[in-house]
Amino acid sequence: MNEQIRAREVRLVGPEGEQVGIVPLERALQLAADVDLDLVEVAPMARPPVCKLMDFGKYKYESALKAREARRNQQQTVIKEMKLRPKIDPHDYETKKGHVVRFLKAGDKVKVTIMFRGREQSRPELGYRLLRRLESEISELGYVEAAPKQDGRNMIMVLAPHRATKAAATAARAGSPREREAGVAEASPVAEAAPGPAGPAGTTGE
Repeated sequence: MNEQIRAREVRLVGPEGEQVGIVPLERALQLAADVDLDLVEVAPMARPPVCKLMDFGKYKYESALKAREARRNQQQTVIKEMKLRPKIDPHDYETKKGHVVRFLKAGDKVKVTIMFRGREQSRPELGYRLLRRLESEISELGYVEAAPKQDGRNMIMVLAPHRATKAAATAARAGSPREREAGVAEASPVAEAAPGPAGPAGTTGE
């Protein structure tokens, strides 16, 4: 960047992406100084190297914001798991449905597993009806991303939050004090926050 560039001449790109052409390094540095911008090598392996006029501090700031958003989106792809029995007690069903609702409201996908034991394996329709019931009761928050299918002794269905549900969860996280503090630290052009360890996906068993 700037005086650290060693090439005698560079292929210069203007601040709006316009092609200036091949110019001597001294000329490129003078043009950068005239508009109060930095001369940044964007393709050092090219011959001659490609340099662009830009505000490097602003570039770092925007890059930090994009990286934070990418990490947030990655966290939203976590899949929770909920396990049910085909003859589950009504109270237990309501409790576990509440967990599914909470996961969807948080913007997470949910893998719902019906576990069959013994003679229950000959009655797959019990599990299918239970999954369809759950699907209808959470329809305002999510939808079936993967339809029920038999997997050995289990029947599995994957639920995903509606786009509006996920957007509301993202907005809620962004508005929390912890997220705002993290955003300031990560986006600051003069200070970089060390990324924290990613938390494991929570699961809720039977």
